[in-house]
Amino acid sequence: MKNKTAVVLMSGGMDSALCAAIARSRGFNIAALHTNYGQKTELRELESFNRLCSFYEIDKKLVVDINYLKQIGDSSLTDERINIDDANLDSTDIPSSYVPFRNGNLLSIAASWAESIGARAIFIGAIEQDSSGYPDCRLSFIEQMEKAVNLGTKPETNIKIIAPLVDMAKSEIVTEGMKLGLPFELTWSCYKQSGKACGVCDSCALRLRGFRKAGFRDPLEYETRPRY
Repeated sequence: MKNKTAVVLMSGGMDSALCAAIARSRGFNIAALHTNYGQKTELRELESFNRLCSFYEIDKKLVVDINYLKQIGDSSLTDERINIDDANLDSTDIPSSYVPFRNGNLLSIAASWAESIGARAIFIGAIEQDSSGYPDCRLSFIEQMEKAVNLGTKPETNIKIIAPLVDMAKSEIVTEGMKLGLPFELTWSCYKQSGKACGVCDSCALRLRGFRKAGFRDPLEYETRPRY
């Protein structure tokens, strides 16, 4: 690629942080994109994003406020009327934490920025195999979004959407992060709280199970630390 800039969607969580580490290992210059969408741990996620950017010495970053996702609602992450459920890792239902078409919105914003700065890739930390089962994390969706992005941008624009974690289990993400020196202590995954992680929401449970299966101890502090 002539232009080795990649827009990396970085929530402040460990998956997108690993995406940044992978993009960097592949020789990309990172343009870090973070969105505030009215989620209950918005300020804590932004703090983690900024700390990760400092760690990776990322100077080019963009924080976008898209609170219309909170106005749309229908997600326990954004709607104060909906409680965030405790994890049920055996369930095949889409959990209440699903934000309707969030990744479609995020990839559209990333594509706009990528086109404007001449980036040739977008990295997203979507996971299909070992995840909450969100429909906008499927590889088939990512592939179709890439087609839409390149149909809807200038003819000379050619943007590749890269989802390097899509087929990985959480334990593999932890292992790969350890290999690449990922600062897990700077990341944030909890949906419920911004002090100590709750340990019982879907995101905390997936993270804790991933660390246990990988044979490592999660460095974050938890209010409760169940064995998943």
